[in-house]
Amino acid sequence: QVQLVESGGGLVQPGGSLRLSCAASGSIFSTAVMGWYRQAPGEQRKLVAGFRSDRSTMYSDSVKGRSTISRDNAKNTMYLQMNSLKPEDTAVYYCTVPKKGYVLGSEEGYWGQGTQVTVSS
Repeated sequence: QVQLVESGGGLVQPGGSLRLSCAASGSIFSTAVMGWYRQAPGEQRKLVAGFRSDRSTMYSDSVKGRSTISRDNAKNTMYLQMNSLKPEDTAVYYCTVPKKGYVLGSEEGYWGQGTQVTVSS
C-alpha cells in the first residue's frame, strides 16, 4: 500500500520561505512522474510543480521563479522549496503520484493528506 505524507507547512509572513516535504512508502519513487498540487478555499486543486516522465521539471506560472521542486530517491522524499511567499499562496498543498496509466493530477492517483500553508502578516 502506497502512502504519501506531506509536512513542512505552517504560518509564514509574506516574503518568507517554506520547504514542504513528501515522504513516500513503498517503491513508488521509482516512478518518474510526481508533483505538488494546491487547493485554496473555494477553488479547484491546481498544479504547482511536478516532474515529467523524463524527470524534467514544470511549474505553474504563479510560482515559477519562486519555487523549486526536487527529490531524493534514496530517501523516498520529494520537496517543494517556496520563496518570496505571497498571501495568494495560501492553500492546502498535496503531493501526488499517478497510478500506472493515469496522468499527474488524476483523482485515481496516490495523494497525501495535505499540509496547510498560510501566508499572512
